[in-house]
This record gives sequence, structure tokens and C-alpha cells, in this order.
Amino acid sequence: MSAAAETVTSIPTRPDGADDAHLAPRAISLRTGADIGVIAALTLIGLVGLGTAFTDLGYLLAGVGGLVVGGGVAILAARYRFGALTTVAIAVVAYFLLGSALAIPEQALLHVLPTLQTLSGLAVGAVFGWADLLTLRAPVSLPYYVNAVPYVSTWLIALVSVTLATRWLAERRRTVGRASLLLIGPAVLYVAGVLLGTDEPYFAAVRGVAFAAIALIWLGWRRREGGRLNVGSGSLLLRRKIAGTAIVVVAAVIVGVIGGTLLAPAPANRFVLREQIQPPFEPLDYPAPLAGFRKYTKDLDDTKLFTVRGLRDGDYLRLATMDTYDGVVWGVAGADVDVQGSGSFRLVGRTIPKAPFATAGAKRTLDVTVDGYSDVWVPDSGYATSLDVDDVRGGSGEDVRYNAATGTAVMTTGLKKGDEYRVAAVSQKQVDQKSLADVPTASMALPPVRNIPDVVAAKAGEIIAEKKSPIDQVQAIADTLSTTGFLSHGTASDQAPSRAGQGSDRMAEMITAQHMVGDEEQYASLMALMTRSLNMPTRVVMGFKPTVPKDGGTAIVTGENVTAWVEVAFQSVGWLPFYPTPDDTDVPQDQTPKPKTEPQPQVRQPPRTENDQDDLITPVEIDDSDKDDDNLFQLPGWVIPLALSILIPLAVVFLPMLVIALLKRRRMRRRRGPGGDRSVAGAWDEMVDRLSELGYDPPTRVTRPLVAAGLAPALGEHGAGVTLLAERTDRAVFAGQDVDADRADAAWTEALGVVDGAGTAAGRTRRLLSRYRVGAVRRWAGRLSAAAVASAARRPSGSDAPEL
Repeated sequence: MSAAAETVTSIPTRPDGADDAHLAPRAISLRTGADIGVIAALTLIGLVGLGTAFTDLGYLLAGVGGLVVGGGVAILAARYRFGALTTVAIAVVAYFLLGSALAIPEQALLHVLPTLQTLSGLAVGAVFGWADLLTLRAPVSLPYYVNAVPYVSTWLIALVSVTLATRWLAERRRTVGRASLLLIGPAVLYVAGVLLGTDEPYFAAVRGVAFAAIALIWLGWRRREGGRLNVGSGSLLLRRKIAGTAIVVVAAVIVGVIGGTLLAPAPANRFVLREQIQPPFEPLDYPAPLAGFRKYTKDLDDTKLFTVRGLRDGDYLRLATMDTYDGVVWGVAGADVDVQGSGSFRLVGRTIPKAPFATAGAKRTLDVTVDGYSDVWVPDSGYATSLDVDDVRGGSGEDVRYNAATGTAVMTTGLKKGDEYRVAAVSQKQVDQKSLADVPTASMALPPVRNIPDVVAAKAGEIIAEKKSPIDQVQAIADTLSTTGFLSHGTASDQAPSRAGQGSDRMAEMITAQHMVGDEEQYASLMALMTRSLNMPTRVVMGFKPTVPKDGGTAIVTGENVTAWVEVAFQSVGWLPFYPTPDDTDVPQDQTPKPKTEPQPQVRQPPRTENDQDDLITPVEIDDSDKDDDNLFQLPGWVIPLALSILIPLAVVFLPMLVIALLKRRRMRRRRGPGGDRSVAGAWDEMVDRLSELGYDPPTRVTRPLVAAGLAPALGEHGAGVTLLAERTDRAVFAGQDVDADRADAAWTEALGVVDGAGTAAGRTRRLLSRYRVGAVRRWAGRLSAAAVASAARRPSGSDAPEL
């Protein structure tokens, strides 16, 4: 069938763009129906890629629903010839009316009818759901409106793509370029599924091959045959199409499977946006928890902070974990510290990710009721596995951030009196120390610890001098502090005074004082500094050790229960706790008697001799000169204009040269860096750019041998080197063999040698001008000039009218 016979006559529309209801309904042809089917299939393939970011298939229902709603509105508008405004209005109404049942059924009335919550969720999710999808710890379970992301994505893609297929492509001559516009939406969704997913791709090879095969086959079969040579009968043309389709499918499968296996990065190296996005919670915006330790022991010692049900005797509550020290206080690292430490808090749902470095022990489910406690740090136990904060007033699941590495949770809106929450947790398994005799400490990167006093490091070395294994060394430090020190919170009832703080001077004082006196925060800080000085991964934990009733009932936590301890990481075991705080509060008194002062007999002093009045006055020299020292540094008025008249021209001449030189240096380093055949190809590209900058005109958009043939006459004796380098570069790039570093260096030596020889032959002026040229800019200017000349040549002679 000829192209003229297939061309669909455009149906007239009203010039004001209003609805054409008086015209007959437009029929949807089979070809357009096939286009819509391809759009739907490719959109679903891209949608499936989001599967790793959600906990259930609710996102798939939302995505399919958005596809049906958007596509249905587009088909309806095309059939009845609705205008653009009417189509958009109907699409928006359908989006909100049907979205409650498709995307947010749990909040809908009878799981179908929209409510105020579902309508706001559809609006908020369409705008802010993307950010939450990135910052939520996958798989996503909260907030409820996140399902609006796949729903609005497929709704928009179907609305736009189907509208183009039914009202734009159907009325125009079909070309590959025009048909490709319909693939933009599904392709964007496919890429979004990759970037918004997780480190574990969802059938990446299968989806990639299927997407490419369907798109290529559709573009090939839907291409118009008008204007082609007559290749024979229709059956022959059909057989050739089928054969070509089979070749495309087989090639797509082979290339996708083999290429994907060889080129796809490992899951650990896979680029996903959620790993690049920093969480919104910044720990540095809040005071260091350990800095307020004595607020609990002095001001809140008898205050009921909260009650906990579900604890067992000996359990500790974790409040905050700190692993960075600046010489003043232990604190939580900032969110920009990309390490296995305390700086990364992520938005989570009810299900919390597993701790990356822990050995599971006892399980606990705690019900906490807040009373006198008010802070952003959420008390929990061990490593939480789920956290239900529905009964927290003024907050919700979107306000909870959790650090799986440290087991620390925060509520950005803060906990207040009357709040209730439930946390399920698992503790670190306790290991017999004898089994750790040959176990080293873990190898991991932690935030920096600065300003460790020398006496602290020296004391640590003295304590472990005779200990061999890491566990014995750590336990020796803890035992030394707990058996030789004394406990004091610095209150009036304590026997010995204890200065507050954990700064470097306070830590040094504990070592050098006659008696080591301090509280839990100071002993934990001192031990952590000692072990960190020995390059052991250590962190300080602040929390509570409540008294649990024997029947396991409700434990009342007061400020008196606050404590701190140290955790050290051991390879393949986890973070083990150590408690260096002593129990002894009776500081021994100093029995050495103070020396008594003996009164001395008074001796009559001789009378004061008379002195001349002038001797009692110290002469003062007053400088009456009018010299101003500042005048020594004042320059004559003619110096500044002269300096500017010299420096400004020099800057105009040499600053562009310096900037361009830095750009060229960066360009050469980038091309030389990859190694192998890419480095050899980079040497060729660098040589061509340098020759272009010297004023030579290398041919563009041709093969390397043709470039060499075009340059050889102008280069003279150096033309042979260019030809030889072109051959060696093609051999390195296309031979399929490994290229070692020596071969790449030789290619760069030859390329730069040709450039040096060509520069010498070009003369000093052209070498100077080359310092102000960039090869890429020069080629772009050449193409622009050639396009302008070609346009002028096509313009009819003798006519000044612009070309339409």
C-alpha cells in the first residue's frame, strides 16, 4: 500500500480550540490500538522496576490503575474530539476520583470512596512522594501516600503518550523520529525505576531485553514503506519483516544477556539515588546527648522520666550512641560523614532494617510511656526491629529517623509527656570472652577522634603491656578503671568532689590525680579514648539501667538510672559492651598531716631613710613629634595607577591563557587516565585537538585513516607519524586485545611528538595563538560556519526574503 493511500486526512478543528462535539466520533484504528498496546507494555516494564522499593504489590495496582485512568481519558478525549482544556480537566477529576481506590485504598471509605485524607494524600504524594521515596529506607512502608508516586507517573505517561498516538501520530506521516516520541515517557519511567530502586535490581536483564526488543520491533514494523523501492510481492516483504524481527529479538537477547553479565556493576557498586541523598535529620543541629549527663543526676534524679514494660533484669536502655570526639565532648557525627558510624539517620517505616554488624541475641518487645522526659532521642533496647509510634502526639512515622548501625532512633518532633510507643528489639548476643582469645577487633572506618591527651594514651599502653589478645587488652582497661577509680556525681551528698565534663583536660586530670574520681560519662569517655588510642573501633553509649521488678512488670525510669558504657567491635561478632565505672564511692582520705606554721618573733624595722623628691619620680619621655607611623606604609599617589595600568593588561592577556591551559591539562589527564585501548584512543583525540588548535584543519566525522590522509599534506614530514598513529589506534581499539600500559604510553609519546614537530613547523605566532584555542570550540565554530554557508547556498538567488 502506498504512502498516499495510508495517509490519514486531518480532520478540521475549530480555530479557537473549543470542543468539536458537532463532528462525528473519531474511530480508533487497529494501528493506533497497537501503538497504545506498546505504550502500555513498555510502561508496565518500567513500572516493575520500582518493585524493590515497596513492601507489597500495592504499588503495582496503583501503577496499573494510573495507566488505565490516564489512557482511558486520552482515548475518550480523542474519540469525542475534546479540546485540550477539557481533556486536562477530565483527567484531573478522574485522577482524584479513582485514585483513592487504586492508590490509597486503606484510607478510602469502604476502600473505594474518596475521603479528605485520600484526596490530600494524592496531592501531597504527587509532589513530595518522590523525596520520601528517596529518603525512606527501602522497602517502603510509610507514609501511606507514597503509592501515589507510581499512580501519578503512569497516569501522566498514559495521558500524554496515548494522546499523541491517537491525535497526533495518527494524522501524520509515520517516521521513526515521530514514533520515538511516544517512547519518551516509558523510557523515563524505566530509568526512574533504576535510580529509585535499591542495590538489588529487579530482573534487570529480563526487563532490559524485553523493553529494547519491543521498542525496536515496534519502530521497525510501524515504519512507513512509502517511497521505498519495490522489493517484490507482499508475501516476500512480510517474510523479510518476520526474518528481520527474529534477528532483532535474538540480537537483543544475546547482547542483553552477555553484555549485561559483563558490563553490569556489582550490586554494591550499583548507582541508586537513595544512596546519594542525605537524610533530612542533621544530628549536629542538636546538643550532644552526653553533654547533658549531669542534668539527669542532679536535676532529674528523682523525676519519673518514663515507664517501660517488657524489660528483664539486667537490661539496659539505649538513648544515644556517640563515636566522634573533638577534645571537648563525645558526640554524634554529622550527616555528611559517610562511614559505618552515627552520622546517617534514615526515614524508616514500621519495619526497621537489620543491624549491619551485630549477632542476634535475646528479643524484647517494650511498651514505653513518656512522663517527664522530653527530647528527640528515643529510648530503645539493643537493635530495634520494628517501631510503632502511632500513639505519639504531634508526630507520626514520617518523623522517625533510625540509624541501624548504632541502634539509635530519633523523633524529630520530640517526645512529650503522655506519648506512648512500642519497640521490638534484639540485643547483641553475649559471647564468652574465652572464645574471643584469637578474635581481632573489627576493621571499619569511624569518625575521627581528636585531642587525645598523651597521658591517657600512655596509661593505656601501660595497662595492656602484658596482654596479648585484643579482648584481654580491652577487659584489662575496663577492670583497671573500675577497680582503681571511685564514683562521684559531684553532688552535695558525694564524699569527694567531681568536676563535670569530658574534655581533654578533665580526662588528663583523672589520670594524673592522686585518686581517680568521676561518674559514668567520664569513665566511659576515658576508656573510649584509651581504646581508640590503640586503634580499636570504639563508641560511647548513653542510656539507662532501670530497676526491673522481679515479676517483670513495669519499670519506672528516673534520672538516677542514667548511665554510660563503652562498646568495642570485634570481627564477625559485633559490638560488645564494657562497663568501666567503679561501684566504690568511698574515696580514701589523705592521712598526711599538714605542716603547722610556727609564729616568728617580730623584729623592729629600721626607720625609712629620706629620699630626694626627684628620685621618687620616674622620668617619662614624651614624643612631641608629629610623625605618624602609618605614613611609613602609605604609597605615593602615582604608584597605584601605574600598577593597575600594568597589571590589568597582563591579566587580560595571561588569565585566559592560564584558564585554557588548566582546561587542556584536565582534558589530557581525563583522556590518559582510563588506560588500555581508551587511553590509546585518547592519545589520538588529544593529537587531533592540539593540531586543530595550531591552525590545522583536520576532517571531522570521518575515520582516523581519513583524518590522517587529510592532515598528512599540511604536516609534511610529520604526516607519516599521523598515518602510523591512526593505524595503531584502530588496531588497539578494534582488535579486541588487551592493551598494556607501555603500549598506551608509547601512543601518547608518539602523539605528543607529532604535536611538538607540527608546532615547530607552524611558527611562533601560531603556537602563541594555540594557547588561546580549544579544539572542541574550534570544531563547533567550524560546523556552525559550514551550516550557515549551506543555508545561504540553498536560499534562492536575488531574494531577500527569509527562508520559510
